[in-house]
Amino acid sequence: MSKKRSLIALLILAVSALTVCCLLSCRIYADADTTFDAFTDALFQEEVNSNSITLHYTLQNPDNYGIRNPIISFGNYSVSSSDISTAAENNLAQLKDIPYAELSPSNQTIWKLLEDSFSNTLSGIPYLLYEEPISPLTGIQTQLPILLSEYQFADTTDVDTYLALLKTLPEHFDSLTGFETSKADAGLFMASSTADSVIKECNTFLNMGSSNYLYSSFEDRINNLSGCSADTKKAYIAQNESALKEYVFPAYQNLITALETLKSKSGSSGGLCRLPDGKNYYQHLVKCETGSDRSIDELKELTMTQIQSDLIAMQTVLTSPEYASRTDSSNLSDTTLDAFTLQDSNPAAILNDLQQKTERFFPSIEAVNTQVKYVQADVAEYVSPAFYMVPAIDNTEGQTIYINSLHLPDDLTLFTTLAHEGFPGHLYQHVYYASTDPEPIRSLLDCGGYTEGWATYTEMISYYFSGLPRDEASLRQHNASVLLGLYALADIGIHYDGWNLKDTISFFRDYSIQDAATISKIYDLITADPANYLKYYIGYVEFMELKKEAMKKWGDDFSQIRFHKAVLDAGPMPFYLLRTNVFDN
Repeated sequence: MSKKRSLIALLILAVSALTVCCLLSCRIYADADTTFDAFTDALFQEEVNSNSITLHYTLQNPDNYGIRNPIISFGNYSVSSSDISTAAENNLAQLKDIPYAELSPSNQTIWKLLEDSFSNTLSGIPYLLYEEPISPLTGIQTQLPILLSEYQFADTTDVDTYLALLKTLPEHFDSLTGFETSKADAGLFMASSTADSVIKECNTFLNMGSSNYLYSSFEDRINNLSGCSADTKKAYIAQNESALKEYVFPAYQNLITALETLKSKSGSSGGLCRLPDGKNYYQHLVKCETGSDRSIDELKELTMTQIQSDLIAMQTVLTSPEYASRTDSSNLSDTTLDAFTLQDSNPAAILNDLQQKTERFFPSIEAVNTQVKYVQADVAEYVSPAFYMVPAIDNTEGQTIYINSLHLPDDLTLFTTLAHEGFPGHLYQHVYYASTDPEPIRSLLDCGGYTEGWATYTEMISYYFSGLPRDEASLRQHNASVLLGLYALADIGIHYDGWNLKDTISFFRDYSIQDAATISKIYDLITADPANYLKYYIGYVEFMELKKEAMKKWGDDFSQIRFHKAVLDAGPMPFYLLRTNVFDN
């Protein structure tokens, strides 16, 4: 998963989906593109400067983008729907004052993306308190320490900003607890079991003590800072230690205390449909998360069709003479696959191997310097199996992938995960799109369905580059697709159809997944983070459907590299816009 833009989106609800109010002093310009460029430049400046994390991770040199005297703040969570609504309405009105038909093709695309973003913001206004910024695994309480540990120091100004920023965390968390209190007062607070999971994550972070990576990562960055004396470095290290003890750790402790108090207002465990208007909110969330304009029923049908197709493909492999010659297994439920071992399981070697093997099917990119880091063992339980840190748009040289050994039990999982995060997944997609020199505003108009769908799509492809016999690669790939499809159906079942744990166990057992404890964990993950699995799966299936359409329309002119180039050139966007963009250009 790509872990930067999504993190940033969690940091400040008040400006989510580009709802900043950008007032232009004059609407009369020489032409529509000039007007539009001024509008989007102002939007970009306002949004990217909304908090220090967004700014730092988006731009290495803010001055070059007209940003002077940036704020030092994590931002604040807002429960003021009127402020967000007014900002979105103003922005949408200004956008529609600019004649779409007179814009260049690239600006027309951005115009459509902004219209979609502002409209989604307005349709989400009634559900402001349904948002959950501190869900287990993906919440701000887990993501923020990683963002802080990766906060790069180009000079002492960056260090000073970082240290000043740490001191503002209590204020940021106070606004967070205020937001959670408003949720609780409205009867929308998370389930008690979910709160317990978040509290456990926070306690784990605090219990790391002197081994906390916010100490060690800071020292590493300071020691690598050129032009800084030994005494200055020593002073900075002392200041960081003080800031962590006086501001960061107490902020986490206060969050724990608040959650313990709010637990008394916890609702029952279950999907969004148990909440007032919860089904409508889920529909809104799915559209925003996946970028698909299909109805929930259509997504169900699409998913079940894909699952059936995958199962048929698996059965075809299992009954083939080639496969039968290597195994005695002949049915799905009894299939046991042998362990897969890579000749070289070093992550750098795997990434290099993937890049070489996939380059015939994907457009080329310039060489990049990729660093692979490991998630600290103390927090491995609460962190994703892997994630890619999206670099600043004006500095794409350094690429970082984190892997979590706890959740990568074998070589094949490591291989396909690095395909998802690296080549030809997130890292490759980001570097390629950056090479097309997109307008800065595009970096803030991400679409989770596109980015995670692309990474999942390429992950599925990677099975065929692993070195496995093709029939076994096919078997494992389709099996992975089925499992993710089942998670997607369970997400819909729980949040839209009202499945309880018993229903969910029954559903998975129909597909020969018997372990009740494992299914219970899946149920808890899905209830705490609605539509998350859909973002991956529906994004993946939408790419597959788009490829089928391309094969039909392009006929003999279809090729893998042509299709991949078309969707990569378009950049992240909802699929109902991507489809038009691919076939009209």
